[in-house]
Amino acid sequence: MIRDSDYDFIRKLVYNRSRINLGPDKRELVTARLNKRLRATNLPSIGDYCRYLKEAKDEDELSHLIDAISTNHTYFFREKEHFDFLYGHILPEMLKRKAAERWSRFNLWSAASSSGEEPYSIAITLAEFVRRQNTDWPWRIEATDISHRILAKAREAVYREETVSKVPKDLLTQYFQKGFGPHEGNFRVKPDLAEQVRFSQINLLQGEPPNSDPFHVIFCRNVMIYFDHPTQQELVNRLARRLVPGGYLLVGHSESLTAIQHGLTMIKPAIYRLPL
Repeated sequence: MIRDSDYDFIRKLVYNRSRINLGPDKRELVTARLNKRLRATNLPSIGDYCRYLKEAKDEDELSHLIDAISTNHTYFFREKEHFDFLYGHILPEMLKRKAAERWSRFNLWSAASSSGEEPYSIAITLAEFVRRQNTDWPWRIEATDISHRILAKAREAVYREETVSKVPKDLLTQYFQKGFGPHEGNFRVKPDLAEQVRFSQINLLQGEPPNSDPFHVIFCRNVMIYFDHPTQQELVNRLARRLVPGGYLLVGHSESLTAIQHGLTMIKPAIYRLPL
């Protein structure tokens, strides 16, 4: 297990770099993630690894550390209620507003996209809505994450069978290529869908997505749980400023904005709307 002094050093370093707040309950997780970096750097102990970070000031290794700490397990259509609400409520509402407000494109931001399961799930939802409504409204998804390594995986758009297990079979056939032979058990997002998602690396508290247009919807799920209250406050207000009037912010089901000052209206748990 990690020593108190080493844990305190890692905790402060990670907070300063990413604003991720590692409390005392994260020691076991941090130890496991650091052990992966020990193997990668051929260092014998966490103490040696901390000394290396202090002395070498290796920016690449600092990036690897943040990657290791921030990576989450995810899968397609996680927290399915959000995708149902997007399809059944948000998209019909926005389609009605489109002509009156002269929107040329529907813009959505997956702000903590991890390895791509969330933005590609959103892309499938949008593609299905457009197809069934027989509308030609263009759409674009900006997908961002702090981790370079996890974004590289997202751009590959290749997933194991268990990761796509919650994708309905008809949608799996429509939007994925199934691997055969040495690629058995893999599923690749089809290129015509994947090209609708643009991935980029940013720190949510420092950077902005490449698209300067306001967003109709922002997904920022299961990331605020890693932040302290002041950081949550700052992030929510940064996100709210990027919404169109009447735009939606969706957060994780385990997250709440109750203790945060913001100008959003709660539509239902984990779904908020910027007033018109």
